[in-house]
Amino acid sequence: MPSYPVLAVAAAVLVVVLEVRVVRTGIFGDPAYWITMVVCVGFMLVVDGWLTKLSAPIVIYRPGDVSGIRPVWDILLEEYAYAFALLTGVMIAWDARRPRAATPRNR
Repeated sequence: MPSYPVLAVAAAVLVVVLEVRVVRTGIFGDPAYWITMVVCVGFMLVVDGWLTKLSAPIVIYRPGDVSGIRPVWDILLEEYAYAFALLTGVMIAWDARRPRAATPRNR
């Protein structure tokens, strides 16, 4: 079983579970979060797409460690899960450190 997709999906699930069950910042209901994700994915498509394009890859993954599924511009599917986990985890941590009164969703 390829390790990178398993770990990337596990990280994404862990971040969602932490938000929904533990931290509860309400980030998934905030339009600013989704706008941020769209902007980040837009840049990811350009940068990651260029680095992993099959015609002349700069980054090459070991075939046994990846799913091989490349839905958009030769970017591996697990890259999206990993990016989601990383970006969302950082935003949740950042949001959780703010005093409750300063969080717009809690007013």
